[in-house]
Amino acid sequence: MSMDWISSPAGALHGEVAIPGDKSVSHRALMLGAIAEGATHIRGFLESADTHATENILRAMDVRIDMPVRDERIVHGVGLHGLRAPGGELDCGNSGTAMRLLAGLLAGQRFDSVLTGDASLSRRPMRRLIEPLTAMGASVTAKNSDLPPLRITGGQTLRGIDFRSPIASAQVKSAILLAGLYARGETQVREPQPTRDYTERMLAAFGCRIEFEPGKARLHGDHTLRATDVSVPADFSSAAFFIVAATLLPGSELRLMQVGLNPRRIGLLRILRAMGADIVEEDTLKSGGEHVADLIVRHAPLRGIEVPAEYVADMIDEFPILFVAAASAQGITTIRGAGELRVKESDRIAVMTTGLRALGIQVEETPDGAMIEGGALRGGEVDAQGDHRCAMAFAVAGAMADGPVRVRDCANVITSFPAFPTLANRCGFRLSA
Repeated sequence: MSMDWISSPAGALHGEVAIPGDKSVSHRALMLGAIAEGATHIRGFLESADTHATENILRAMDVRIDMPVRDERIVHGVGLHGLRAPGGELDCGNSGTAMRLLAGLLAGQRFDSVLTGDASLSRRPMRRLIEPLTAMGASVTAKNSDLPPLRITGGQTLRGIDFRSPIASAQVKSAILLAGLYARGETQVREPQPTRDYTERMLAAFGCRIEFEPGKARLHGDHTLRATDVSVPADFSSAAFFIVAATLLPGSELRLMQVGLNPRRIGLLRILRAMGADIVEEDTLKSGGEHVADLIVRHAPLRGIEVPAEYVADMIDEFPILFVAAASAQGITTIRGAGELRVKESDRIAVMTTGLRALGIQVEETPDGAMIEGGALRGGEVDAQGDHRCAMAFAVAGAMADGPVRVRDCANVITSFPAFPTLANRCGFRLSA
């Protein structure tokens, strides 16, 4: 199904915005709840196509999941070895998180399984995951040894490994740690740069004896996980579009409620502040091992900077909206070390570069980033190429432009933030389908 948006120039943004729950936390709460002992109550669950894919896959393996009200789930855990063989292929839809994390979880099961996905997911690389799982003794095969579907042969004896990852990927790290729950001995993952640690924090919350620090995590196999209550914070990646929009539109002031501020997730916050943004944290607290706070965002002029390489892994999902912030900043913003953007839901460097050029911005594309010269955005037409984060970033660009921007191929916003158009218009956007 194709869907286009028209994003028209907007005035100042005002109000309080309740961003939906964090997608990364929602996925992991379902998965760990499923293999824990007892019932896990999840509040603030993100209702999206991606999380529903994970939910449906777990139900296909005989996990009972109740929905007492919207945004809540009760997962009746079956224990570490209680999953049952599904009756067919397991469809991950557009979710790379679901496919990669479930591959680790399924590598230690007694039954065979096949993980499939949509056309976009079927182009995303999996060799980075297959190789360490194979080193652990798993049997995982893919098209050309790299592309989905993933065929996992059950009944393998897994052994712990000390894996030095050549790339900074929270999904790969998480898959290895989940497989490590089923492995003999110790499993350790070391990263070239620290990535988000949602899996480590949640494993600890479920009673796993795991040791972790930035860039390193290790655990021993055959733990018993204990059900727990999970309060899902608001998703920082979803909040990012409102943070940038309120920063760029003169006269704006937004309060974003109870946003998750995992230190390995908020690279964009650090970069925007370095560019001159006015973002204040209030009502800070800790919930389920995660820091959360209200973010008060007021308009402020931005200046271009060179993005420090050490922040790249902490903001990999926020680069599309950073491109828009850079397009409206004074001077040049330089991004390097972000080659991972080329293998996300789309080639995000190419999609954002092409789109911003169509809106009058000078952008020099490089293999691992771009140089963006800030200027006046004009109306026009851009193609999100089915990438939900690019679509929402271009919607923000339309609010800043001197005329309407048509954003093509936006339907996949349902994978992460289906309420985006409603919340955007409620605080002052002029966005229509």
